[in-house]
Amino acid sequence: MTYRSEFGQLGENIACRYLVEKNYKIIERNHRQKWGEIDIIAKAPDKTLVFVEVKTVKNVSRETNNQISAEDQLTAAKLEKIKRTASLYAGHNQDMVDEDKGWRIDLLALTISGNHFEIKHYENI
Repeated sequence: MTYRSEFGQLGENIACRYLVEKNYKIIERNHRQKWGEIDIIAKAPDKTLVFVEVKTVKNVSRETNNQISAEDQLTAAKLEKIKRTASLYAGHNQDMVDEDKGWRIDLLALTISGNHFEIKHYENI
């Protein structure tokens, strides 16, 4: 495993703990299709099916602008792949989609600095 993949795995582990603490139920991690991947599939406390993209960066400093933020790493092309993968997953697993709540895509943007981290949760991106 490369440092980059290990760092991404760390971010996803932190994201899962965060979601569980917020009463989400984790259904699946790293759901892959040939055209895309979804980091985390979960059920929100209100029963909405949620597809979560996790972006993790180290020591972002807007003042020095020497690195882009976690949010900036989610490109339009990546979001389109996630939408396609999520739509197909929801279509094949209709029993998991609440009729009234539907499904949504969230972004968890993590910034890690040493042993500390900050999580920003963007719902329904």
